[in-house]
Amino acid sequence: MPRPLRLIAATFALFLVTACNSASSGGSGPSSVRGVTADTIRVGGIVSMTTASGYSKKDTDLGARARYDRANAEGGVNGRKIEYLGAEDDGQDPARNLAAARKLVQQEKVFAVSPMSSVTFAGADFLDAQQVPTVGWGTLPSFCGPAHLYGFNGCLVPTPGGTLNQTWPEGLAAVLGGARGKSVALIAGDNDAGKFGIRTFTQGFKAAGFQVPYAKAVVPATSMPSDWSAYTKEILRSGPGGGAPHAVVSVMQTPYNIGLFTALKRSGYKGLISDPTDYDPGLLAKDATKQALDGVHVLLQFQPFESDTPAMRQFKADIRKAAGGKDVPLNMHMLTGYMSADLFLSVAAKAGKDLTTESFQKAASGFSDTGTLVGDRALPKGQKESFGCGALVRLENGRYEVAVPFRCYPPIPFG
Repeated sequence: MPRPLRLIAATFALFLVTACNSASSGGSGPSSVRGVTADTIRVGGIVSMTTASGYSKKDTDLGARARYDRANAEGGVNGRKIEYLGAEDDGQDPARNLAAARKLVQQEKVFAVSPMSSVTFAGADFLDAQQVPTVGWGTLPSFCGPAHLYGFNGCLVPTPGGTLNQTWPEGLAAVLGGARGKSVALIAGDNDAGKFGIRTFTQGFKAAGFQVPYAKAVVPATSMPSDWSAYTKEILRSGPGGGAPHAVVSVMQTPYNIGLFTALKRSGYKGLISDPTDYDPGLLAKDATKQALDGVHVLLQFQPFESDTPAMRQFKADIRKAAGGKDVPLNMHMLTGYMSADLFLSVAAKAGKDLTTESFQKAASGFSDTGTLVGDRALPKGQKESFGCGALVRLENGRYEVAVPFRCYPPIPFG
C-alpha cells in the first residue's frame, strides 16, 4: 500500500478507536451518554399493571410521575428536565419483564429505570450489565448487591452476611403485648419471592422471641385457590397444643389475602392477622373485601398517610396535582413509585452537571439524607440492608388507623 494510503488508513483506525472509547466511557459531553442530553434525562419504568389475579400496581406509575413533575417544575436536575416515558407493563411475567428492560435500554435509550415494581425481576442482570441505574421496591434479591440496582427503602431480602429489618416482628410484638410465648404462622406463595420471604421472616420473628410452628410457601403462585380449607386447617392446628397460633402472617398479594382471611374468619379464627400489601383505601369500596380485611394489621415501610409531616403533605399535594387536581384515594403503590423517583432524583442531583453512569455511581457510593417518608437513607448501605423503618396500621370500622407509629428498629444479622 502506498505511504499516503497507509497514513489515511492509520488515521481512520485511530479515529474509530477514539470514538468507540469515548462512547463506552461516557465521553466528555452529555450527547455521548445514553438517555442524557444537554436539556433532558430520559427515564422509564417497569410495573406490573395487569396480572392474572387482577392485582395491579398501576398507581406506581402515577406516583413516579408526580415526583418527576415536581422536579421539573422546580427546574429539573442540575438544569436538565426529566423526560419520563411512563412504565412498561410486565404483566408479572418474567419474560415480559426482561423484554421491557431490553426495550427501555435498546429502543428507548433511557439513562435509568425508576420505578421497577413487580414480583419478578428477570431483567435485573441485563440492566446491571448495561450499567442502568434502576430504583424500585427492594422486595427481591436482585436489589441486594448488584452495583446499579437500588431499593427505594433499601434491600429487604438480603443475602447471608446482610441484615434483616425487624419492623414487622417488633411491631406485632408491641400489638400482642410481647413476643414471649406467642406463636406466628407464616404463609406465602410457591415462588422464589415467597420462599425467600418465608426464610427471612422466619428468622426475623424467631429473633424477636416468637415461636414459628408453621412457615410455608405453598400457595400456587399462578392460580389462586378456590378452596382455602387445606391451608386454614393446617394453620389452625399449628399453635400451642395443636390449637390456633396467636398470629397469622401472610406474605401474599391482595386477592390471595382476601381469600385466605375470609376462610380463616369463617373457621372462627380470633387471633391477629397481618400482611404487607393491603394498605389501600380503594379496597374498601366492596363490602366483601372490607369484611375480609377488617381488623387486619398491615405492615408499612414508610410513614402512614394518616401522619401529618411536611414530607407527607408534600406527597399528597404532588399526587393531587398529577391526578389533575382530584383527591384520589392514596395507596402504597403510589408511594412506591414516588419514593423510587425521589431516590433517583436525589442521587442524580448529587452527581452534578456532568451526569454519567460513573458520576451517578460515585454519588450513590456516599449518598445519605434524613427525614424522608422512608426514614433516613444511606447508600451503598441500602444495597445490603433496609433502612429499618416502618409502621403498622389496622383497618377498623372501614378506615385505617395507626396501630404502631412509624419508627426505626435496629436490624439483625441475616444468615
